[in-house]
Amino acid sequence: MSQPLPPISVRESGGILTYWNIVAALLVLGLVVFLAEASRGVGQSLAELRMTPVSLDPANLPNYAARTSLRMLAAMLLSLLFTFTYATWAAKSRRAEMLLIPLLDILQSVPVLGFLSVTVVFFMSLAPGRVLGAEFAAVFAIFTSQAWNMAFSFYQSLRTVPDDLVEVSRTFGLSSWRRFWRLDVPFAMPPLVWNMMVSMSGGWFFVVASEAISVGDTTITLPGIGSYIELAIERRDLVSVGWAIGAMLVVILIYDQLLFRPLVAWADHFRFEQEGGVQPPRSWALTVLRRSSLGGLLKACLNFVLQGCDQLVRKFGNQGKKSSRDGWGRWIDRAWYVTLAALAALTCWKIFAFISPAVSLADITEVILLGLATMARVFVLIVIASAIWVPVGIWIGLRPGMASAVQPIAQFLAAFPANLFFPIVVSGIVALKLNSNIWLSPLMILGTQWYILFNVIAGASTIPSELRDAGTNLGVQGWLWWRKIALPAVLPFYVTGSITASGGSWNASIVAEVAYWGDQHLQARGLGAYIAQATTAGDYHRIVLGIAVMSAFVVIINRGFWRQLYEYAQGRFRLS
Repeated sequence: MSQPLPPISVRESGGILTYWNIVAALLVLGLVVFLAEASRGVGQSLAELRMTPVSLDPANLPNYAARTSLRMLAAMLLSLLFTFTYATWAAKSRRAEMLLIPLLDILQSVPVLGFLSVTVVFFMSLAPGRVLGAEFAAVFAIFTSQAWNMAFSFYQSLRTVPDDLVEVSRTFGLSSWRRFWRLDVPFAMPPLVWNMMVSMSGGWFFVVASEAISVGDTTITLPGIGSYIELAIERRDLVSVGWAIGAMLVVILIYDQLLFRPLVAWADHFRFEQEGGVQPPRSWALTVLRRSSLGGLLKACLNFVLQGCDQLVRKFGNQGKKSSRDGWGRWIDRAWYVTLAALAALTCWKIFAFISPAVSLADITEVILLGLATMARVFVLIVIASAIWVPVGIWIGLRPGMASAVQPIAQFLAAFPANLFFPIVVSGIVALKLNSNIWLSPLMILGTQWYILFNVIAGASTIPSELRDAGTNLGVQGWLWWRKIALPAVLPFYVTGSITASGGSWNASIVAEVAYWGDQHLQARGLGAYIAQATTAGDYHRIVLGIAVMSAFVVIINRGFWRQLYEYAQGRFRLS
């Protein structure tokens, strides 16, 4: 695994007043101005916010775009922190994995509205009467649309670190902390960056629900592109919808140039296998950072922090460790199984005790049937998306230049909120008298199909050139090439993408099964529509019932099918 290029020092750059230092200073100054402008109004009172409602005037879109971008950036930083802690714990501890991975299945199945309905009061209480509390709720809602996919990707990468690299780290006596930053994170970084991109797009997909918060009697509309879209749809203003699409495109391109393209170029140095003669991805922003003195300063600060943490780990990490015999280990495992079973039973009892006073057995049966209807839609859509995007993703992943060109386009398509298609879908269904149960279904997969594409691209880009050359020398072509080389190599990545796409489709059902355009409302029969209606009505008993049933469906499907396929792919096709 190659190491990143060292930054050029100030002396090598020719002093302080160099072209690269000036450009880097302008970028930093622009970032400071952006943060200052975007955070303006966060400390104001809710009464002041209501006095200046969201307007469809396009002149307000730059400010709205900045507010939305800041929320999504904050949610992305929280998602990274969650990924590095939660996924690492699950990958490194067998006992923790038994709890954390099923819990992750549950978390990704809970709709954004479900999180908002039970957390908005808590976040509002952190800053009573202030906009800051609503900002916390919005950032958390966006976080729930980003973190699970990134955690699954990082967990999958840590589980597939080649054994020879692990042995090398042990030979050099690396501590667990140094191994994490010197081996685990670099190995997992290329697929993680791709999943960060699609997770950011997932945040765009739910930005309307995150900024236009409506739970029972609580209605808060934060300035942003999402609330702008909500108002444009309510007023059936196609021109404003077009302005919102343009603003989204500009923000996505800025993120691509200043964040994701530099990350892709930087992460390319950590690819496990480097193919000769292939032009690596480039980024002008990364070049500026490397050739300015700012890059060296940032690297020195980062190394100082990591070395300090490593010394703390070495000093205190080994204290209290005791060797345990196999017999004690078995007893600890049994106690852990009993604890997990007790927690599961207690959770089920608490849910039943909460919903039983207001929900009958007939209601529970109806919700289960609605879940089966939504499950059928999710299954059909995942099959169709896989048939389309797996071949396309492999073709793109084997061509680094093509992957670089497709990256911003795929981000933009993945970021399209389903609400922006409401004018076309609702009008078409009404005009042609189509069945809403069928023709609203594609809205569920619009934002989640890209999890499959991005993960397959990441998997195909890691296929060793030696494996491809061996196939070429042996004359492996056609379907035999797909069956013996391409599909086995990307299967672990495809399963990771399919797990998040499946869970995301269940999540998206709350947006897709209820569509409206002005005073025209359409509804498909399904669990997503049930939860959306209960959330609007503030019926917490039925909200909890719907979320519990949806979580049960997702966990059973993931445990019974996707996890079995994942274990098979990891054991059979691991490239190590």
